Amino acid sequence: MLFFQNAYASEMPQDELLKKMIGRMLIVGFDGQSVTKDSQIVKQIQKYHLGGIILFDRHFNERTKTKNISSPSQLKTLTSSLKSFALKPLLISVDQEGGKVARLKSAYGFEATPSAKIVSEMDAYMAKRIYDNLAKTLKDAGINCNFAPVVDLAVNPQNRVIAGLKRSYSNEPKEVTKYAKIFMNSLRDKNIISVIKHFPGHGSSLEDSHNGFVDISKTWSEIELEPYIELIHSGDADMIMTAHVFNSNLDELYPSTLSYKANTELLRDKLGYKGVIVSDDLQMGAIAKHYTLEQIVTLSINSGVDMLLFGNQLSYQNSDELVETILAQVKNGAIPLSRILESNSRVEQLFTKIKIK
Repeated sequence: MLFFQNAYASEMPQDELLKKMIGRMLIVGFDGQSVTKDSQIVKQIQKYHLGGIILFDRHFNERTKTKNISSPSQLKTLTSSLKSFALKPLLISVDQEGGKVARLKSAYGFEATPSAKIVSEMDAYMAKRIYDNLAKTLKDAGINCNFAPVVDLAVNPQNRVIAGLKRSYSNEPKEVTKYAKIFMNSLRDKNIISVIKHFPGHGSSLEDSHNGFVDISKTWSEIELEPYIELIHSGDADMIMTAHVFNSNLDELYPSTLSYKANTELLRDKLGYKGVIVSDDLQMGAIAKHYTLEQIVTLSINSGVDMLLFGNQLSYQNSDELVETILAQVKNGAIPLSRILESNSRVEQLFTKIKIK
């Protein structure tokens, strides 16, 4: 460790190396349906060795305006270009759950996928056919990481963001795990990383963390951990996404994304998870309205988060500022260098699970 501390002194080459290690921990969104060598996102991918990008079909605040996805051929060209410009393996990710949460929509020429709720009414054979087709669609489009499946339990029928959107398979952990595994196996067969979400459970909430503070302290129960326990123990969980929910049973100070108690003490130490932890979008109101950028990156990385997601949908975060902020926090000791090294090791391990072309 002393070697790394000495290596990352104030000299520019050492700083540049550390910036690239920080870059491997970032997944960012950008505007545009195509890229060239002169595109800002391409320059950032190359400069910082970004770990991933996330694609959206529409702008969040301008639903009629296309962001990244308009047709199968356009998307394939975009992802091929991104991969060709990247100097290191790159996660190209989307939220393609099915139902209302789908970036590759039938309106653009992609095959539609039903919601988790509808799939849960099918037998395993039909569910597999559905998810095999979805995985093929993603593979053909050049996507190698899907922020799905949702393993939140539908324990609160009044929940607007999970149950209300039919994103949960069931209120029973075994049913949720059954269909999640089918989904994940279909993705794995096409060398696509799946991301189970939202740890430690968003299904009992009443509010939407896109908008602001969400407290599940009185509604959450440990049964919501059961899908994670099963999928970790079975070796299926490669990436787990945090939830921006506050749960005083786990941490009296911080929401789960920023919580060492949730992400390290519970998820890693107690449940035995060794894979990559990715944050939900750090520009969502539950986080962005209550913490500064410096606090967000420091708390999330120190909590155990390995990859930080900035979708650049709800607001815009310049990647240069982001990297420089984290760099400053590492150099002043607020973020231990060991956390950067740990996360880089997990991210590189993740890339061995998919065949990057």
